[in-house]
Amino acid sequence: MHPLYMDDCYLREFPAVVQEASVSTVVLDNTAFYPAGGGVPCDIGWITKNGSKIEVVNVAKETGRVIHHLSSSGGLSSGDTVTGLIDWNRRYILMRHHTSAHLLAAMFYNELGVLITGNQLGVEQSRMDFSMENFDRRLIEKAFDNANEMIKENRPVKIYYLNREDAMKIPGIVKLANALPPSVDELRIVEISGIDVQADGGC
Repeated sequence: MHPLYMDDCYLREFPAVVQEASVSTVVLDNTAFYPAGGGVPCDIGWITKNGSKIEVVNVAKETGRVIHHLSSSGGLSSGDTVTGLIDWNRRYILMRHHTSAHLLAAMFYNELGVLITGNQLGVEQSRMDFSMENFDRRLIEKAFDNANEMIKENRPVKIYYLNREDAMKIPGIVKLANALPPSVDELRIVEISGIDVQADGGC
């Protein structure tokens, strides 16, 4: 299964072939639906076949497969050609929250030397926890102010891949406390130009 969202976060619609189907779940040969993980909610949307639209209500990664949980079976079978449709309004809000989280993480790391100890992104609001030993509201507000100024600059966000060994040499490539990227040879990098470089697998 190829995770299309890894290379194109703006992909809203995609063709796919059903590999496995049950009463309420389906596995596709490729998908743009992001499965929940890393404090980021999953995508929702629809799968269509011959004009019929089936709602995707949850997406999860299990044993290396992306499982799409459906509101109903819709009569899908292995080998069917379908189209996936992402709920774009929701996805775009989550993308903005996720990028903002990277920006804030960079501000806290670069200015205060602290790491993320927990996070939960959402559509209405998001939460981040930091390893700040001495709580100082003035410093926190300054980091937020700086992040908001950076947003006004509209810096480009780039996605690319680096050899794991080379990537891990970059200071601050991981901003999660007590965490390392997956044990893979190549890491996906998300870079906010001139501000932040992080290993990340999300949209």
